[in-house]
Amino acid sequence: MMDEPRIRLLPVNVANKIAAGEVIERPASALKELVENSLDAGATQIDIAIAEGGRKLVQVRDNGCGMCREDALLSLERQATSKIRDVDDIERISTLGFRGEAIPSIASVSRFSLVTRRESDEAGTQIKVNAGTLAGISETGAPKGTSVEVRDLFCNVPARRKFLRAIATEEAHIKALFTQHALAHPEVGFSLSIDGRKTYQLAQGDSLKERLLSLFGASYADTLAEIPDGPTGGSQVKVSGFVERPSSAVATRREQFIFVNGRPATAAPINYAIREALTRGDSDARPGVVLFITLPPTLVDVNVHPAKREVRFRRPGDVREAVMEAIRGALAPARPAAILESHVAYAPSPSEPPTVNPAPQPDSPSPMPPPAGTDDFVAPFSTPAANATPFQRELPLDERANLPFRLDSITNVLPLSSGFVIMETPNGMLLLNPKAALERIAYEKALKRGEAVVSQPLVVPETVRLSPADSARISQFKDELEKIGFRLDDLGMDTWKVDAVPQMMGGVSAQRAISVIASDMAEAGAKRGAARWREDVTAAAVARAIARSSRALTAEGARSLVKELSACEIPYVTPRGKPVVIFTSKRELDRRFGL
Repeated sequence: MMDEPRIRLLPVNVANKIAAGEVIERPASALKELVENSLDAGATQIDIAIAEGGRKLVQVRDNGCGMCREDALLSLERQATSKIRDVDDIERISTLGFRGEAIPSIASVSRFSLVTRRESDEAGTQIKVNAGTLAGISETGAPKGTSVEVRDLFCNVPARRKFLRAIATEEAHIKALFTQHALAHPEVGFSLSIDGRKTYQLAQGDSLKERLLSLFGASYADTLAEIPDGPTGGSQVKVSGFVERPSSAVATRREQFIFVNGRPATAAPINYAIREALTRGDSDARPGVVLFITLPPTLVDVNVHPAKREVRFRRPGDVREAVMEAIRGALAPARPAAILESHVAYAPSPSEPPTVNPAPQPDSPSPMPPPAGTDDFVAPFSTPAANATPFQRELPLDERANLPFRLDSITNVLPLSSGFVIMETPNGMLLLNPKAALERIAYEKALKRGEAVVSQPLVVPETVRLSPADSARISQFKDELEKIGFRLDDLGMDTWKVDAVPQMMGGVSAQRAISVIASDMAEAGAKRGAARWREDVTAAAVARAIARSSRALTAEGARSLVKELSACEIPYVTPRGKPVVIFTSKRELDRRFGL
């Protein structure tokens, strides 16, 4: 008896669900596909509404060209598209969507409704689909364009639905996607409503600078340098946009928006070029960029990733060189001022003229104890204990007992014009990094829950404008921030009013501090192994914000700093495991000088 065949064709509804899993990961994925269809339809106004983070509703209305009844029905079929005719068209794609999978994939896992009308038609067409099954088609009155409603996403795929994140997280993804497309097409009007509340209303016909102002506010837009028009090394690659001046960049990572032929996307050559062009002494910072890279469609492959997030270039070297040349050209006029500002971090005293310090070097790998035969000492690290908080790479107490120096045995303290502090001990000398010391001090203060929280009210409350993603993070951690002394009010439109800050943050700009904190949370928030991870991330982010502030350090201030540091439980390393002090013994100094 022959075995039964093992290969079979999948039912259409199963195939559509599988396709939906590849293309539609979350509500923001569905929104991306619908917005791209609206842009491809020539819309000049796109209105978006979501409810419950997109789980309950994702709606997109546009004033594009619309569809006739036949095209509306065909749009529900897989591989049905108006964007390509034959295989050669894939080599010269200029539209955002082209695969013909999005609409049937979305309709197969939701309660789906589409209303559309062309300008030349007297009536529009309405189509309803219930989890992949056509539920009705009819004529209806409708304005020119297309309106799509996606309700109860993943209603028939409970396993997929349970993997959706919290409403705030899904909203953050939607806001980030909205921001990308609003920047990519400043000439198009966009609006976004969340749970019935209008969150964004962006006008048609904006310039890119106007759109940046609307999305991020003047405080950020004013830090941007425009990329000048000019040659791009003789290649067919054109680069335009804005880049944040390194002197203005917060000591953390800004969002970087990259568009290739109008498509939000990225590629390894672009990332490399940005990193190389923006090399600075402060290796923790990554200035924001809004880059538009334009080149002939035949020189870029947009069909690499199922969700079209990545692209591949035929001539990656041309793209790399063009991006580096464009960014360096934008920053060249501001570079001398940027160097001066970034190097005068700690002035000796108000009465002494500031001294420009040598350019700081990028952070080196984690230091290790010196080789045998030397007496240089860099505070060592240990692997965090199982119950250690994510940021702690602390020096165990038994190792501290064997250190060749103690902070409470220091005899002389002298701040240097380089920004460091040199200290003398009975058996050698110490070099202290004040910023690292401030970071450790602030971190331990922020974690001491037993002490009363002391807030410092601001004489004039600061208004802080954040990116949508950063605003969502601050909202998520608002309770933790208020526990350590912040007072924050959400004004909407990703704008926050700061009425008070922790007393230890006196003199630190709220805009800069909140930006640093939000970005730190983005990088560290995934480290959730410890029970107190939220408190720890908040404390470490606040510590970094304080440490990165610029302030004069006098001899008295240096002594006060050393006294505070000596009171810390772990004074020798920062919360991130970088050294606070470097010790060189008198014996080693004698040996090196031949004494």
